[in-house]
Amino acid sequence: MSEIIDALDQLEKEKGISKEVLMEAIEKSVYSACEKDFGKNTEYEVRMDRESGKIQVFANKTVVDVIYDTHREMTLEEARHIDPNAEIDDEIRVEVTTKDFGRIAAQKARSIIVQAIKEGERSAVFDYFASKEKDIITGVVQKVNDRGLTISLDEKTETILGEQEMIEGENYKVGDRIKLYIVEVKKNPKGFKIVVSRTHPDLVKRLFEREITEVSDGTVEIKSISREAGSRTKIAVNSTDENVDAVGACVGMNGTRVNNIVEDLKGEKIDIIEWSEDPAVFIEHALSPAKVVSVKLIDGEKAAKVVVPDYQLSLAIGKEGQNARLAARLTGYKIDIKSESQAKELDDYDYDEDGYNDEYTDDEYDDYEDDKYTDEEYSDEEYSDEEYSDEEYSDEEYDEEYDEESTDNSEDNE
Repeated sequence: MSEIIDALDQLEKEKGISKEVLMEAIEKSVYSACEKDFGKNTEYEVRMDRESGKIQVFANKTVVDVIYDTHREMTLEEARHIDPNAEIDDEIRVEVTTKDFGRIAAQKARSIIVQAIKEGERSAVFDYFASKEKDIITGVVQKVNDRGLTISLDEKTETILGEQEMIEGENYKVGDRIKLYIVEVKKNPKGFKIVVSRTHPDLVKRLFEREITEVSDGTVEIKSISREAGSRTKIAVNSTDENVDAVGACVGMNGTRVNNIVEDLKGEKIDIIEWSEDPAVFIEHALSPAKVVSVKLIDGEKAAKVVVPDYQLSLAIGKEGQNARLAARLTGYKIDIKSESQAKELDDYDYDEDGYNDEYTDDEYDDYEDDKYTDEEYSDEEYSDEEYSDEEYSDEEYDEEYDEESTDNSEDNE
């Protein structure tokens, strides 16, 4: 019987199927074989020794004077060979010899074991992918069609990346490797389904955790993310160690760390924002790269009124309102943006002649500007030449779209 245990150990190792599950399947198959050979009117107990693999089958028989059913009854003489104190009408537990099983019974047992192995394999695969839920996995593109991509995750498992979960503008061909975010793993009548996405905001979060040690070990926390897949993501970070610069850790030397993530996202722009527990400061940071003159929080509402320099209005709003919209989602605040010229005409913005309300002073703003934009990683050259060029945010491009009337209502934020 030790051969059975060795075989089960091998199956558990190679296919990831629990030995206990297989033993239970064998017990079930033997019970089924007993019913096939001896009938269903008898109560059976099947026991497989977990150490030796020995299988024992027991049946309960009634002690009678005259036997009418040999599977359910036995004589008093037979009973007293097992229990010397047995009497008529007693129930005696008798071991059944499994070698007496017929060919049909053996086939039935074999089919149940094979089915148990298949179910065990499916269960092991399901458990593996379920453990990867809310995480990233790499697959290989197998098919490309108008509805999306068929992607192989391993030798036996495929999933579909639907068109709605693909980043607009990304193109893949058969054989390409692709990183996916597993949204959900759910069972269905045919087995299970793996729901994957390239547009989910948490894809960016997981990429940061993989790429940046300080994020994976908890030194830098990701506080919130807002994303428009394929275009731009804003991610707010905070350091739990005063000696670690959260933004700098995420950017890396000469931008190497964040650039690796941008490459995985096929060029999607990423704004790394310093989180603040002060909502007004957080909103100011979230509107980066635009400069902010003042932020006024509205009492009793998750809303803020923001003033920016006239020449920064288009930049603060962003193309088609994207920068302001992402900032609103990042902070959870509805943000209404006005230029300095517009704010001077509106009493509810509390705009004074110096251009600042009571919440921010000139010195505070200068200090923030010096801290955020004068180091090597946030140089003017970096912003002007690459991500935030004059060409991308030119006044001509936005003058018509964001005139005075439209900017009064620019912050729908959704």
